[in-house]
Amino acid sequence: MRIIVQRVSQAAVSTGGAVSGRIGPGLLVLAGFEDADGDGDIDWMVQKLLRLRIFADAAGVMNRSVAETGGEILAVSQFTLYASTRKGNRPSWGRAARGEVSQPLFERFLSRLAAELGRPVASGVFGADMQVSLVNDGPVTLAIDSRNPE
Repeated sequence: MRIIVQRVSQAAVSTGGAVSGRIGPGLLVLAGFEDADGDGDIDWMVQKLLRLRIFADAAGVMNRSVAETGGEILAVSQFTLYASTRKGNRPSWGRAARGEVSQPLFERFLSRLAAELGRPVASGVFGADMQVSLVNDGPVTLAIDSRNPE
């Protein structure tokens, strides 16, 4: 499982002009899955994401998590995180899990995030052509991979 996390002052996702998810200050999370991913990857990622200390404390130091700040989360499924550009200029999506595999994984990810956070998590529409808008705060952007924890 791979995610791109962006600390935002606001973010929204829409499909066909209709907004499906919108948040104020918090995290925009782009999430991708491969066939080998499972509950262990989801659990690890949820814990890592909710405990990331990337929000400022009273001294202005990144020392608080989204849970501590009361921030919101907007999660968007993003199969392109598993693109391979090794051969030529047209990306290959061979490592990305097919929809019938990745959709249940994404839904479990959303459910566990909401349960651990204690409030709903906004999301896009799985498999749809979405438009994502955001105001990156900082900017702070992190890439995290459950198979390559750094």
